[in-house]
Amino acid sequence: MASVDPALMGKLAMAPDRGRSLTRRVWAEAFRQPEFKIGLVVFLILFLLACFYPELSSIDPLKMNVRGRLLPPLFLGPNWSFTNPLGTDQLGRDMLLRCLVGLRYSFLIGVSTVIVMLLIGCTIGMVAGYKGGWISTILMRLTDAQLSIPMIILAIAILGVSRPTIPAIVLVLGLAGWPTYARVTRSVVMAESRKEFVRGAKVLGASDIRIMALLLAPLVLPPIVFVSVLDIARMMIFESILGFIGLGVQPPTPTFGNLIADGRKYLLNAWWIATMPGIFLCVTLTSVNLMGAALERARNRIFGGLA
Repeated sequence: MASVDPALMGKLAMAPDRGRSLTRRVWAEAFRQPEFKIGLVVFLILFLLACFYPELSSIDPLKMNVRGRLLPPLFLGPNWSFTNPLGTDQLGRDMLLRCLVGLRYSFLIGVSTVIVMLLIGCTIGMVAGYKGGWISTILMRLTDAQLSIPMIILAIAILGVSRPTIPAIVLVLGLAGWPTYARVTRSVVMAESRKEFVRGAKVLGASDIRIMALLLAPLVLPPIVFVSVLDIARMMIFESILGFIGLGVQPPTPTFGNLIADGRKYLLNAWWIATMPGIFLCVTLTSVNLMGAALERARNRIFGGLA
């Protein structure tokens, strides 16, 4: 086998560490920003409440109590109840508990959908960027075709003729949202695959799959981190829209969409039924967007300094 330049070997060994180092630097830079800290604290509080409060509470979010129906929130006055601090709905179910269970499902669907989008989009973008040629052309034309179809229209069309379960919602939204990740990944891989450490790996006999998985994949992480964080909020919005029009998780399971839809009929005399889940959704999305915006600014600073 032909001799390999030791400097080239050093670059080959350092390539994965460079990707991980850039990712850590982006997170560290983001954490210095007060917006990121505020978003993270709010997000963690909501996440912990959604995970543990429904399990520790003695109240069943699905149990009806007709005698206690339409109780106002604690802060509104005379019919308040400490057991139902955010009031009850038209069937006497606790609004705080139902909002937190809905938040749990929104987290689950948002994060799971982004994982599906990452797996599909990054795989297609990696192959297109690394292989180039006619393979890249075909994959990118498929990506363009997918981008031309609005995500919510595609989700409505598919879920309208099938049973909208959680796996189905995650799969449909994931299949509709992967093109962004494919484009970002392709652009990064095209730039990195021309560098010396990739040529050195080929000289040493590394397979294409090994090069993409071990050398190029870590370098893709920094640019897509902030995209994935913002997409969690976007998927939570889409899940709420689907639930609002009856194509999300079906009742009696509470989600933000169907909670707000149920409360439309009571806006005049029991506004909290629709307003409370809307407030929870708004606060959650704001916290995620604060973190995503801080990560984007941090990424621009780090990569701008490297340019």
